[in-house]
Amino acid sequence: MKGGKLIVFSAPSGSGKTTIVRHLLAQEPLNLAFSVSATSRSPRGTEKNGEDYYFISIEEFKKHIKNNDFLEWEEVYRDNFYGTLHSEVNRLWEMGKNVIFDIDVVGGLRIKKKYPEKTLAVFVKPPSVDELKIRLKKRKTESEEKINMRIAKASIEMATAPQFDHIIVNDSLEKALKEAESLVSDFVEGTPNSEEE
Repeated sequence: MKGGKLIVFSAPSGSGKTTIVRHLLAQEPLNLAFSVSATSRSPRGTEKNGEDYYFISIEEFKKHIKNNDFLEWEEVYRDNFYGTLHSEVNRLWEMGKNVIFDIDVVGGLRIKKKYPEKTLAVFVKPPSVDELKIRLKKRKTESEEKINMRIAKASIEMATAPQFDHIIVNDSLEKALKEAESLVSDFVEGTPNSEEE
């Protein structure tokens, strides 16, 4: 696989990573294209196939796993699979783009491990778990039980933050957007990753 760079944004659900990724996609000089993940779950709300996710059946997903079609994949919850198809990344690279991912922590680290030189992995941290719960409740898209599952998962995910190249604490969206833009811009232009936080 040759091509552009890979920019991974991972975070617990509700941390604001999707908002940050959308902002970065709008910055033309970064030349980014969004990697659409495949999932075996059903669409939620206004989600569109091929735009938000590639919605495929569990059987189809398992067939792709068997054929080694995924750059990374994970069973996030029971029978709830998510993954990145090689064909999706190649498609965007052929367009001359740098590929940006809005992806769970495990998937993000797998991509980093596969392409350490080509990948910038950024972890978006909420100010606190309590704040995360408030944000998830405000969405009004999931049951209390599902929110509690996400909160339990978030605590585990937060522990992986040090394995990422950079951590952005999203306590002020404006500040988080600026920080993300500057990190990605430096990486895309080939400035070495600074270790200073």
